[in-house]
Formats: sequence, C-alpha cells, structure tokens
Amino acid sequence: MLKSMTGYGVSNIESDSINVTVEIKTLNSKFLDIYCRIPRNYSDKEIEIRNLITQSLERGKVEFTLSVQPVGKTVASTSVNRPLVNAYFADLSSTATDLGFVPDTTELFRIALQMPNAYNNEAAEDSDKENDWVQIKVAVMEALRKCNVFREQEGKMTSDKFVEYIKTISGLLDSVSEQDKLRIPAVRERLEKHVRELLADDNFDTNRFEQELIYYVEKFDISEEKIRLANHLTYFTETLKASESNGKKLNFIAQEIGREINTIGSKANDATIQHFVVQMKDELEKIKEQTMNII
Repeated sequence: MLKSMTGYGVSNIESDSINVTVEIKTLNSKFLDIYCRIPRNYSDKEIEIRNLITQSLERGKVEFTLSVQPVGKTVASTSVNRPLVNAYFADLSSTATDLGFVPDTTELFRIALQMPNAYNNEAAEDSDKENDWVQIKVAVMEALRKCNVFREQEGKMTSDKFVEYIKTISGLLDSVSEQDKLRIPAVRERLEKHVRELLADDNFDTNRFEQELIYYVEKFDISEEKIRLANHLTYFTETLKASESNGKKLNFIAQEIGREINTIGSKANDATIQHFVVQMKDELEKIKEQTMNII
C-alpha cells in the first residue's frame, strides 16, 4: 500500500497534573528531516521523541509540536529570581543617578526583568515528571498513529490516480500501435523509392545499399519500444499493489517509461504518433510529480 509523505496528526490528553497537546505535520522530502518544538523542561526527552518519530514515519519533513500546560493546583515551573532582579534594579538606579538623571522606576523594572537569569526554571520532582512523561508519550504515539492513517489515505488516493494515468498511457500506446499499421506502408514506399534510386545509379555500391536498409529499419521500427513500454506499464501497476510503499522505485520505473516514450516519438517520424506521444508525456509528468510525494 502506498503511503504519502503528506500527513497530519493531533492528539490531546489531560491528566490530573497536565494537559498535553501533540501536533505533527509532514511534507515530502528526500530524507527524514525532523523539527521539534518542545518545552524547555522536557528538552531531555527530545532524543526519545525523535526516535519514536523515526520508527513511525520513515521519511519526509516532519514538524513536531508539543504543548504541556499544568492543570489543577500544579505549581508554576517558572518564577522571578527576586534577589537577582533586586540587584539589577539597584544597580540600574545607581547608574542612572551617577549619570545625573532621575530614572523611570517602571522602565528600570522592565529592563531588570529582561536581564540574564531573571527567572528561575524550577524543575519538577523526578517522580512527577516521569509520570507526566508517560502521559506525554501516549499523546505522541496517538498523534503519530493519526498521522500515519492520514498518510495511508493520501497514498490510496494517489494510487488511484496512478492507475488512471497508467490506463491513459496504455490506451495511447494502443492508438500508437494502430497508427503504426498505417505508417508502415508509407515507410515501405519511401524505402523502395530509395532502393530504386540506388539501383539506377551506375555506381551502385552493395555495401551502401545494405547500410541504407539497416539505417531505415532501425530508424523507423518501433516494435521493441512498444513492447518495452507495455512491460514497464505492467511493472508499474504491479509495484503499486506491493505490500510496502516504494516511491523511489516507482520513480525509477517512470523514468524508464519516459525513455521508451521519447524513443517512440523520435523514431516514428509520424505526426499522428507524435500527437499521441505528447499526450503520454503529459500523463507521465503527472506520475513523476506524484511519486516525489510517496514514501
């Protein structure tokens, strides 16, 4: 089953002490690129969070946001460092007096609060923090699960589109085969004309005659290209049905499909077939664009 790299998952869990909200957004990327926004007092859990994301999401650009709000009578984890703020305030007041002007006490207080270490980040008890982490981890796993469900739904829709694109290209290939039957007599007539001209030449060269035959046979025959293109289309469809999602493999097959379509267009030398080739290229571009978003 295909899985898209576009996903979204959010979960919210409330316990006696905290309210946890986890939000995960994912977009396409060649590799797994994780960006985490987590509260400072849980920064020591970032590695574990990244490991959980890596195990679940495999690939893509991941934006992870964790919000933890205390509830009930939980003591705030941040408080003003009063002794230090008082010292900052006194020093600023003294400096203003030395400079010869009367300071605005409100402004001095605001500046003092912005000075380094003006706040204490009180660490929660280890036991409480670990209990809270259990709840946070549950929320993280639920958000990851929802994100994967979203990715699978997006992958299913993309797979259905792929089937439509492949059917269109296959139908156009059938049209190419029908037109090829009409093209062959014209090619044969052109070839016979060149042969007659060579035979009428007094300086007829047998080697040149063989070279001309080989040239025209190779230049105008698209039988092998049609067979290979049909095989690539079948292989692409079979890969869609595989149990594991593989966007890179689908992209490689799409490149092979493109090579055969281009070769048919260059060798056919027929306006109608060229028209079919342009339509096939248009469908193939849609496939290539979508494979870039598949895991």
